Amino acid sequence: PGPSPVPSQEVDTQLWSDYLPVHLHPKSVYVIRQYMHDGDCGCLEAFGQGESLLQDPGCIEEVEDRLHFYVEECDDLQGFQVLCDLHDGFAGVGAKVTELLCDEYSGKGILTWGLTPVPRDMGVSKQQENYGQDHQKNVYRLMNAALGIVHLSSHSSLFCPLSLSGSLGIR
Repeated sequence: PGPSPVPSQEVDTQLWSDYLPVHLHPKSVYVIRQYMHDGDCGCLEAFGQGESLLQDPGCIEEVEDRLHFYVEECDDLQGFQVLCDLHDGFAGVGAKVTELLCDEYSGKGILTWGLTPVPRDMGVSKQQENYGQDHQKNVYRLMNAALGIVHLSSHSSLFCPLSLSGSLGIR
């Protein structure tokens, strides 16, 4: 079958993948169920949450199986590219994945891109209104970015932070 059409305004879209015009191989996507939009854990905010996901034996086994599926298809594997958010709990997930790659494929290169968002500008009154909540989010972002940079760079051949702002997504 051909690519699926882009959803129109009338169709109920809930995920970014609803706009994806290509079909992904089932082995290339691993859904973290507890952190889905309607999951029971909310959002993946902290580095430690992400790290602990890949300490679960069932989860790590599933990730390894999917990884081995693609590695076996390669004629001459030269390395890996890892794209990972730095500002949230996915920094912890990425740290564990790069550690796994480093341990299992020690002779292969690992190029890791640490991605950060551009902070949204808020009006002065909104900043004063949400200062406590905004301050806590900034502390989480700073800690996630710091831990992510340290862990990702230690298990990568090359680590490159990537952002459209110079502040790593932190106000």
